[in-house]
Amino acid sequence: MQFGLDIAQQRMPWSEIVGRARFAEALGFTGVWGFDHFQPMYGEGPGECFEGQTTLAALTGVTERVRLGLLVAGMTYRHPSIFAAEAITIDHASGGRLELAYGAAWFDKEHTELGIAFPELRDRIDAFEEALQIVRGLLTTDGFTFEGRHFSVTDATLQPRPVQQPTPPIWVGAFGERRMLPIVARHADVWHCAGPPSVLAAKAKVLDELCEREGRDPASVRRAASLSLEGEPDSIRRAIDAFADAGFTYLVCGWPSQGRERIESFAASVLAG
Repeated sequence: MQFGLDIAQQRMPWSEIVGRARFAEALGFTGVWGFDHFQPMYGEGPGECFEGQTTLAALTGVTERVRLGLLVAGMTYRHPSIFAAEAITIDHASGGRLELAYGAAWFDKEHTELGIAFPELRDRIDAFEEALQIVRGLLTTDGFTFEGRHFSVTDATLQPRPVQQPTPPIWVGAFGERRMLPIVARHADVWHCAGPPSVLAAKAKVLDELCEREGRDPASVRRAASLSLEGEPDSIRRAIDAFADAGFTYLVCGWPSQGRERIESFAASVLAG
């Protein structure tokens, strides 16, 4: 099992973001994860909230080993061609440490207040599948053309190619079984979802069936989930075991309210073990 750490990238000065990334790397976490929002999602009133993609780019210069990603980058915030170009840049700046995580976006309040278009769910999911195809195409193909209802590119080429070949791992954040999990089965390298092991184990079986329908080996789509560090050590270990039994190989640990001491204890008992 691999473990990443969500550094809870909101309501904190830049120095704390850098400190948390270095802290995660020093403890032996595989990845450092931020989020892709322009305003705090939790708490009262305005507060510090640094943009996600440029945060990742900056963190490439203050870390050496840990992999870097957002849970998850919102499709609505950038044209997929721009997102692909940003991904290439971050992948090179980090020496091939980018985890390219993508989702259809959901935070309607932020879109409304900042004037960012927020289509209805059906259209947003349709646009997201188009965006996924464009991103992968631009990362791998010269003269790439795609004509969709929401996005299109014509004879487009982005250089250089990513350090990670053919692409950085493409994560898709998805929960819904009718629309989003089929997109995972068609396009994702990694599926991420939040929820208890019992719920996600059932969804993992659905994903297995969808992959088989698409002619993909279900094992070719890695499974990732989120892990709370708030509980007692025994309950955390039980959750880890349950996720492993369900086929999950990566857990993103949330930053606990108990702070660094709780994370250090987890690292000493789980990462070091």
